[in-house]
Amino acid sequence: MISVNRSLLAASLLLALSAHAAAAPTSAGQLQDWPQVKSAIAQDPAIESRVQAILSKMTLAQKIGQMTQPEIKSITPDQVREYYIGSVLNGGGSWPGMNKHASVTDWLKLADAYRAASLQTDAATPVPVIWGTDAVHGHNNVYGATLFPHNIGLGAARDAGLIERIGQATAQSTRATGIDWVFAPTLAVAHDPRWGRTYESFSSDPALIREYAHAYVKGAQGRFNDDGNVVTTAKHYIGDGATDNGRDQGEALVDHATMVNVHGQGYYGALAEGAQTVMASFNSWNDRAGGVNYGKMHGSKELLTDALKNKMGFDGFVVSDWNGIAQVPGCRNDSCAQAINAGIDMVMVPDDWKAFIANTMVQVESGEIPMARIDDAVTRILRVKLRAGLFEHKPSDSRYAGDANAVQHRELAREAVRESLVLLKNQNNALPLRRDARVLVVGKSADSLSDQSGGWSLTWQGTENTNADYLNADSVLGALRAELGTDQVTYSPDASSVDASAFDVVLALIGETPYAETNGDILPSDTVSHSRAQPQDLAVLKAAAATGKPVVTVYFSGRPMYTNDLLNLSQAFVAAWLPGSEGKGITDVLVAGKDGKPAHDFTGTLSFPWPGVPCPAPIDRPDPKRPALFKLGYGLRYASAAPVARLPEANPDHCGEVTTMPIFNRLDSMPFSLHIAANGATQPLGNDLNATLRWPQAAPVAQVRTVQINTQQDAREVTWLAPAQLISRSSSRRNLSALARSNGALQFDVMVQNRPTTPVKVTMQCGTGCEGGVDITSVLAGLSAGQKHTVSIPLACFAKQGVALGAVEAPFVVTADKPLVAAFTQMQLAAKAKGNVTCP
Repeated sequence: MISVNRSLLAASLLLALSAHAAAAPTSAGQLQDWPQVKSAIAQDPAIESRVQAILSKMTLAQKIGQMTQPEIKSITPDQVREYYIGSVLNGGGSWPGMNKHASVTDWLKLADAYRAASLQTDAATPVPVIWGTDAVHGHNNVYGATLFPHNIGLGAARDAGLIERIGQATAQSTRATGIDWVFAPTLAVAHDPRWGRTYESFSSDPALIREYAHAYVKGAQGRFNDDGNVVTTAKHYIGDGATDNGRDQGEALVDHATMVNVHGQGYYGALAEGAQTVMASFNSWNDRAGGVNYGKMHGSKELLTDALKNKMGFDGFVVSDWNGIAQVPGCRNDSCAQAINAGIDMVMVPDDWKAFIANTMVQVESGEIPMARIDDAVTRILRVKLRAGLFEHKPSDSRYAGDANAVQHRELAREAVRESLVLLKNQNNALPLRRDARVLVVGKSADSLSDQSGGWSLTWQGTENTNADYLNADSVLGALRAELGTDQVTYSPDASSVDASAFDVVLALIGETPYAETNGDILPSDTVSHSRAQPQDLAVLKAAAATGKPVVTVYFSGRPMYTNDLLNLSQAFVAAWLPGSEGKGITDVLVAGKDGKPAHDFTGTLSFPWPGVPCPAPIDRPDPKRPALFKLGYGLRYASAAPVARLPEANPDHCGEVTTMPIFNRLDSMPFSLHIAANGATQPLGNDLNATLRWPQAAPVAQVRTVQINTQQDAREVTWLAPAQLISRSSSRRNLSALARSNGALQFDVMVQNRPTTPVKVTMQCGTGCEGGVDITSVLAGLSAGQKHTVSIPLACFAKQGVALGAVEAPFVVTADKPLVAAFTQMQLAAKAKGNVTCP
């Protein structure tokens, strides 16, 4: 399991840690370029011979079919057979028959059907399909499967052996459903907590990520000598955690040495252990110091072929991310010769796969894509399938196949939760909780398995779920009641209507609400203050503190957040991250044993620095003026509890005071929610990204579905069938006056499929009889089908039309009629924005 020369590796790890504190490490011992990595899975001459024998008899259609990966919602088993498809995937929030509660057997039957179809072709040697899934904290798409803590929590555990066992358990769960490929582990070195995927990163410490990469691949994939093994994926290659301002799918601005010595570390570990696939990242890389702009990863031959395949020696295959090829300049979802020529071997093209096959055929026949590149891609795919034993065994052959118990690993997850908890404060022995204590439980997250699990849990964003969707799971409230008894535990979400004198301690469970990529990003103009995003949590802690009882706070989050105000209101404060389905792992540590002593001590330490100011500096570019409150590796034990002085709560930099106010981008941004309205009635659209709504059923005025404008499933497309409105409404009136004084504007992206022939107005509403805005008919009529356009309407336009900007309840209203078909996303109110729509 030696990945590179030991002396070079030792030097690189030391320098990676120094690079952690400086963007451009200059120590003489650092790696100067991508290292050669020796894989634990060596090439087998028998397999190589078999690959060439199969390849030599394949037609071009069969080869390109192997390179194509549609989503299960968009392809049937018969189509897998007809088009010689090499792979399918299920995205987050996609299940057999689109049934969220599909059983393990339902998944297995579909897997067997896809494989059987792939072997019923007229190819000389039919090639079995491989199914990939985002099993990122357990087999998280499957009803009843155990959800482990997200990676950020596992990083706090600092236990590679635990990671190996979780990898093994996740693989067994995946094989139970017939799936043989996981898109894991994520090896990002996250350096800015604004990034909405921070929780997918184990740590800001690259050495730990490299160690964990070894461990996870070893546990999940091994050497394919067990029918519980799966193909693993090192992702997202490379620098996804290094993007400027933590912007998802943005631009990494680090230099070459930092990319090699810091962000490459996880890949050296995963490839050394034999990871068979690598997923290209959405981000781009601009090495300004070196004068090289590599552009989007999906189109970079220097990184995918020269660095990964040639220098590191990776002989598995590279898969693109969801419609990732479309982000390469000049490319679309269904066409990108540059990405294939750059080194993408398998293309994740969820919906437009038929057009992709046709376009790629033409590009090969014209010579735009060399046949040698196609043959290399298919060689790599066949090699991995043969190594994984897919030719010999169907999904239902595994001893785990169809076993509902095989997706449950509750004791292991409970152990992982215990190890992941980090104690940040414990004054006056507020913890552990006495077994005879009368506990008042408060906070919105106490009985919310959605908050506890976060994104990538049954659905992609982790939204649209209720506790009933989490089979085989315990919330913290449920776990505490099971531990102490229901007579000792009372729950009041907002701490109201209770007699505080009846309790000994208040246990507050608060935190972030679920999100995943892009939707979880915090804008550069905003702060990382938890209370700014979730003011109800601050309110409930103030109410809890007002009782005069000790307050113990358990905080759920996918990243370290600014929480000085919350810490000041708490006698004890526990960073619980996103622990998943096993709330009993928390009560194991919080509640004393029968002898009055802690049954389990805190052992976790911070996997990221904890900010001490609302706008912290990026982790890799520390600023002495904005120091961390708690450093990487900080964590108290019961015996080492130290007082924490009252913390400052001011915002000395005045950062985030003029912000962008998001309204909608893929999902509703609280407190706004999208509706369709007509004839005095309204219908909320909700956050189900997979549903198509025709409303009302009896006589529909509109049809709404989720489509893509900028990135996957980010827009709502409305087909007007009669006069109707698309409205984003707030639960309370919003004061937009400050934004208006800052030359603010309402902005949104729109894509028209069917242009209007009747007036289309964009207005704001501020109560009964208070509405005004502008006509954008000419803007939409001038667009071609499928053309994106960003509309920016100055807030002054709405004020001019009589809208009271100090009390807006609906900041985005589109009024239209048939035959308009248009998609909308990225709705926001932005300060200092230039308008491109003229006020009437």
